[in-house]
Amino acid sequence: MIPPLQARLAAAMDLAERAGELAMEMRPAPGSPQAILKGAQDWVTEADTAVERFLSDELAAAFPEDGFQGEETGIVRRPLGVEAALRWVVDPIDGTSNFARGGARFCVSLACLQDDTPLIGVIAAPAQRETAWAWQGGGAWLNGDAIHAADTSNLSHAIIELGWSRRRPNADYLKLCQRILADGTALRQGGSGALGLLDVAIGRIDGYAELHLNLWDAAAALVILREAGAKANDFMAENGATNGNPILACAPGLADAWSDLPGLPKPL
Repeated sequence: MIPPLQARLAAAMDLAERAGELAMEMRPAPGSPQAILKGAQDWVTEADTAVERFLSDELAAAFPEDGFQGEETGIVRRPLGVEAALRWVVDPIDGTSNFARGGARFCVSLACLQDDTPLIGVIAAPAQRETAWAWQGGGAWLNGDAIHAADTSNLSHAIIELGWSRRRPNADYLKLCQRILADGTALRQGGSGALGLLDVAIGRIDGYAELHLNLWDAAAALVILREAGAKANDFMAENGATNGNPILACAPGLADAWSDLPGLPKPL
């Protein structure tokens, strides 16, 4: 790895874990949601903004030449007078609906991109005591162990997580569910797109799909998936970096079988 990326990977791993510790300190007790609704089932907590502010400040101090894009505040920093070649894309708490009720399935997602190419991805899930990371050409890792996508090739043996997006009609989501069930594949829904994608990279499940996902939800996972040998569609196509896109990531042995799922692009 070239030295500038090595420094950024080390910083990303440290900051993601420290951000996870901050989130854990602010996690509510189990019960009704302790959060504000931005939209239908779209929650934000004090921890979301606090974690994003922490990451923005720390990255600005460490890498003032880099840009920054966060879920809660959008693109909040670009170096003055220049177009940032590298930028950080952050989801301070992915799985806020779980976090807001004291749940454990949430994470901090941190990626470094060159233009629209993800180079570094780190996902820290503090309540699960797991941190995953990858860099371009360097493999994918979970708590220090190499990870790889599953070798599943039979749909009737497969598990797929389907994320729900308020940006697409429920009828489209239900059509996708019906197709998956008709193939004999098991469905699940975990409330965190980043962790669902990470589970594909680890081999815990065989696919993750969502009819619309934003860049901050997917950026870190895209690197980890690629380095773990999973297949995924070209998420950055057609302004995906700014407008979001559908996503389908899967075990390589299922890419052909899932090439025509309704509403989803073909995994490459």
